[in-house]
Amino acid sequence: MSNDLGAGRRASTATPAQARDDARGRAGTAVEAMPYLPPSSSPHVPDGVDPGDLVWAETVAGPGYAHATLARGSRIRLEDVTGDACAHVVLVSALQRSERLNVADTQKIPWQAYLGAGHPLLSGDGRVLATVVADAADGRHDAFCGVTTLASNHARYGAGEAHSATPAGRELLRLAAAKEGLAPRDIPPSVSFFKGVRVGADGALEWTGGAGAGAAVELVAEVPLTVLIANAAHPLDPDDRYRTGPLRVHAWAAAASSPADPWWTATPERARAYLNTQQHLLARGIR
Repeated sequence: MSNDLGAGRRASTATPAQARDDARGRAGTAVEAMPYLPPSSSPHVPDGVDPGDLVWAETVAGPGYAHATLARGSRIRLEDVTGDACAHVVLVSALQRSERLNVADTQKIPWQAYLGAGHPLLSGDGRVLATVVADAADGRHDAFCGVTTLASNHARYGAGEAHSATPAGRELLRLAAAKEGLAPRDIPPSVSFFKGVRVGADGALEWTGGAGAGAAVELVAEVPLTVLIANAAHPLDPDDRYRTGPLRVHAWAAAASSPADPWWTATPERARAYLNTQQHLLARGIR
């Protein structure tokens, strides 16, 4: 028998009993990209957060995907570990799954196309699903381009399937959605964090890149919320390589925003959106 590691592994899993023992022997193994269970065991707990308050802790591979359904008031922190992550995010109301992120209203209602602190992420029903409450990424985000597709990645990289080396963002979102009981038709256009796009004077989209290692953004869930994330290359990334890096995700029990927060009354349209959300929750007995 060969002494190489590969051969050893094949021999150790030749029977169900050996496969069971091999799997049990890997318990406790830590790798760069993994969910931390329980969340309080995360080695990267955000500053000022009690580990016991964490409800979701995960490092998402680059490329990779993640998903969770969270309570209203959950605070969600996304961190670009190496400067190469791109978090394509889709939000779906857990109260009414036909209500999803609408990027057009997310730009239109605040009269602001560029995401940053205080920016509401709206549904097509004029309600706020989440608010960007902190931005340490220099506004390097995008609400214009969405994600790459299977066809576009095949044309550019030669493959775009979810389990290929160059998966399309759309394919990863489909997997995340399926794990939450959602179908491909339930996936609207996403917003993207950590890779920036601006509109030039001539109307063309201009790539502004990322903010570097350690950039972070925090959202607060204004309603019970299903979060889908694809960590995949941005459609406008000019690098010929398929470049992605790890993305850290933490969420913890906190509180939804309130009329005391400045973004509630920053414009009449924002105030209406938050009041619409409040009424929607009150009608369901949620305060």
